Amino acid sequence: MQNSRREFIRNSMLLSGGTGLNISSVLNETYFPNKMGDRLVLLGTQGGPFIRSYKQTPSANLIVYKDIPFVIDTGYGATFKLKEAGINLATLKYIFITHLHTDHYLDLGPLLYNAWISGLSEQIHVYAPAGVKSLIKAFWKSNQYDINTRIKDEGRTDIRKLITTHEIKEGVLIKNPDVEISALRNIHPPIDNSYAFRFKLGKKTIVFSGDTAYFPSLATFSTGADYLVHEVMYVPAVDDIAKRRPNASKLIASIKSHHTSAEDVGKIAQAASIKNLILNHFVPPDDKSLTDQKWFDAIKNTFSGNIIIGKDLLQFEI
Repeated sequence: MQNSRREFIRNSMLLSGGTGLNISSVLNETYFPNKMGDRLVLLGTQGGPFIRSYKQTPSANLIVYKDIPFVIDTGYGATFKLKEAGINLATLKYIFITHLHTDHYLDLGPLLYNAWISGLSEQIHVYAPAGVKSLIKAFWKSNQYDINTRIKDEGRTDIRKLITTHEIKEGVLIKNPDVEISALRNIHPPIDNSYAFRFKLGKKTIVFSGDTAYFPSLATFSTGADYLVHEVMYVPAVDDIAKRRPNASKLIASIKSHHTSAEDVGKIAQAASIKNLILNHFVPPDDKSLTDQKWFDAIKNTFSGNIIIGKDLLQFEI
């Protein structure tokens, strides 16, 4: 009984974001997804491609709505995190990639392959910026010996016929009476084709910022959303990179050109009247001084609503 009560209290705090509490005291506990019902799951919350541990892996997110999984970004480790979140890979239907930086797509080929090996029998639709078709084609070519062998030896359907790729532009990507998914081009120099995504699912709306510089139009795109999953940068810690790496000035300039400061993330959320702001894709990812409380404090001066510090495998009811 004590454990059940503790689990209920902890999950309630997580789903409310722990407003008014010391955030780090709530979110440092291990969280076990319930793997049931309509939900949003953060699979990978690390900013950047460098792998430091399995605890926090590069960008990947999951929405499950009416038993249909929607994957948003497939950074390295996404396949394992999907399994840990309770997803049968053979049931995948839709994958969306915000932009072609490896920390957002590196696991795409392996994920598609593992879905196939798991028994995939229906189409997976991949929505991504221009270049994704050649990327997937190259993955098939690099693995054609294994694929062709398994088709002949194991009687599998050709995986290359089960994947449909859509090179996206700004606007509505999917629309039916209950689901509408839209893309908005954001600001990510030198990458031109980089997008935010908005998912309208019944009466709920979830927005993913993608990687972007401060972008006021995102507030209009996100107005009234139940969840805004926004990347975030702590500027003083980015400046400190120069102390740890030689000749870091070009890297620092690049980082600042296509990420949003914590204060500006708060401004977007405030202007959009977001119900829940979820911080994600933390930049920089390797500064141990960046506690949950520090992220929370950096946001609260510009956003008065509910702030949630993202963690891998943290989930939310929708």
